[in-house]
Amino acid sequence: MLQAFLVALTVFVCVGGAELAGFTMLNRPIVIGPLVGLFLGDLHTGVIVGAALEAVFMGVVNIGGASAAEPGIATAVGTAFAIMLGKGTEVALTLALPIGILGLQIKTVLYIFLVGMFAKKFDQLASEGKQGQIVALHFGLWAVNWLLYSLVAFLGILFGSEAVSALLEMIPDVVMNGLTVCGGLLPAVGMAMLMKMLWDSKICIFYFLGFVLTAYLNLPLVALAVLGTIIAVAIGMNDYQFNRMASMQTAAPCRGESGAFALDQEEEEFFK
Repeated sequence: MLQAFLVALTVFVCVGGAELAGFTMLNRPIVIGPLVGLFLGDLHTGVIVGAALEAVFMGVVNIGGASAAEPGIATAVGTAFAIMLGKGTEVALTLALPIGILGLQIKTVLYIFLVGMFAKKFDQLASEGKQGQIVALHFGLWAVNWLLYSLVAFLGILFGSEAVSALLEMIPDVVMNGLTVCGGLLPAVGMAMLMKMLWDSKICIFYFLGFVLTAYLNLPLVALAVLGTIIAVAIGMNDYQFNRMASMQTAAPCRGESGAFALDQEEEEFFK
């Protein structure tokens, strides 16, 4: 009971909080996984599962009707089952996608049949200028909507752990090994989806640089992150200087010869 409540609380705070507060990233697997692991007493597994599922769902973007899965509830329930059943990341990766797809459908149904029913009420209150009632209704609907959504995670953990455990025991080892291999491929699929959206000929050189540093120099991920930050800051400062000089060149005719002399002097100092 306590474990189910803690998982539901994580879903309510992280997924519901992200919908309320904006682009906070609280609903990402890299946040929810460690939090569930902390609540259930296995932070190590929570961090590993959260990172693995972040790689899976990193390229999944739900925009309007183009929706695939809801990573928040998938991570919370998948991490909880991985910890409670002691099966590790292979269980979380295997269960995450179907749970995420189901969670998205439930989320959509709640939006349509709960929140959508009050659209005309919002219009009426707005036309009457009742701002206080609009705020109260907004936060009330938010609370009810995400309480019902969190209830799905609560019931899934409360009644589903034994059923999932029994189902996993019935699966033959050869099938389970195949699911484990497929689960290991899912992060690569997630990264490929992300790269497909972000790939650009101007920045692809940095991808190959990171690959070489990892594959041949065996640099850890922390070192790569630091190097990437340094490169990003250096490029940003360089672009800022060039944009600044370009704006000064545009304004130079208005300033006359003194402005041109100052621009030349600044360029010499910069390239020194």
